[in-house]
Amino acid sequence: MSRKRLPPGPKTNVPLGHLRGFKKDMLGFLKQAVATHGDVIYFTIGPIKIALVNQPEQIKEILSVQHQKFVKGRPLEMAKALIGEGILTSEGSFHKKQARVIQPAFHRKRMESYIPAILDYTDRMMSHWEEGKAVDVREDMTTMTSLVAAKIMFQADIESDSKAIVGALDTATDLFGRIAVPYAEWLLHLPLPSSLQFRKAKKRLDELIYDLIAKRQENPSSHDDLLSMLLDPYGDGSGTGMSLQQVRDEAITLFLTAFDTTSTALTWTWYLLSQNPEAEAEFHAEIDRVLQGRLPTAEDVPKLSFTRKVMTEAMRLFPPTYVLPRQSVEDFEIGEYCIPKGTIVLMSQYLIHHDPRYYKHPEVFDPHRWDDREPQRYQYFPFSGGPRTCIGEPLAWLKGVLVLATVGQRWQLKLVPDHPVELLQLINLKPKHGMQMTPHRRTH
Repeated sequence: MSRKRLPPGPKTNVPLGHLRGFKKDMLGFLKQAVATHGDVIYFTIGPIKIALVNQPEQIKEILSVQHQKFVKGRPLEMAKALIGEGILTSEGSFHKKQARVIQPAFHRKRMESYIPAILDYTDRMMSHWEEGKAVDVREDMTTMTSLVAAKIMFQADIESDSKAIVGALDTATDLFGRIAVPYAEWLLHLPLPSSLQFRKAKKRLDELIYDLIAKRQENPSSHDDLLSMLLDPYGDGSGTGMSLQQVRDEAITLFLTAFDTTSTALTWTWYLLSQNPEAEAEFHAEIDRVLQGRLPTAEDVPKLSFTRKVMTEAMRLFPPTYVLPRQSVEDFEIGEYCIPKGTIVLMSQYLIHHDPRYYKHPEVFDPHRWDDREPQRYQYFPFSGGPRTCIGEPLAWLKGVLVLATVGQRWQLKLVPDHPVELLQLINLKPKHGMQMTPHRRTH
């Protein structure tokens, strides 16, 4: 191992010299580094050691084959300040135990029971739209999917508080912009304006979750949902159940991940459809043909094949999770190189999904590229891969197809002229300026 060398990468003699470029435009920084140095690069930001691995087979080694040599590590230490030791941040046997408790919530039959809530809140969202009056589709998709998440997970209707809750989540997740700053985790303990805002937002979210838990404890037998699973004393096999803190951590983790990925994917999908009229026309034609004017059902989802391809292609071009981090717990060989213990290893869905080695004309939105190919894991991995694949992936696909079909049946969404579309690289890849679009009623 000692004979192997570090991978090449950008160099600087200035302390924290890469910080500004990396923090300002992570994807641009990584793309330039790959173009200059190849598919395995290594650089430092102060004491932080960072590597990027940019080939599917190597990514498979890290996420699946040799996953035990990596943990989520420092990149998610800051996330713990918000979500605690939930399924997203936990490791090892504890993570496996928690996953066993939560997994039944994503079984097919149970997910089918979520469909009425998905359709109901989608309809409520559209009821506020007016012909030709601009709406922020990002905001609407985020609010709607958060309401769905609260309903299917906690049997709670949070519509009156939804804007405050989504605002608190936005404030809280803004801190992930600091992830590359050395010792950034300590900044939360200082009385900085951003840290004070984070604490206020976290307090608001905790109040929501603990209130839902308290109400359920008062009436524990009347529901069969995720919160009941978390509160079941026998759910984790212990007979004593999870602590109140652990229930809170899992609940807020799943609430956040249940709506954030889907809302982001839907926002980019509406944008891409508005920019590609041929695909948009085919999308509407399929919905009309399959649904015949009625609401979609579970049986319709497999028939909406082009709709799913539209979403698949949208998540290729704009994967909500655009960079996956892991931290090596021992020295790790990759080809001719050695990546040292403690290095943060990055794998970018965005870079792989835009790589011409794996996709012909990668910048083109083409749902038909999926006609004769299934998504190849690690060439296409919007939900990660290996043992830590997103537990809610099946639900994300179900919600996505149902919302697209329900909205697309009634409305055509057009981007407001001259609305700026830029990437906001935080925990998810969102449109920086929202997504201002005008709804237009479809005539059949």
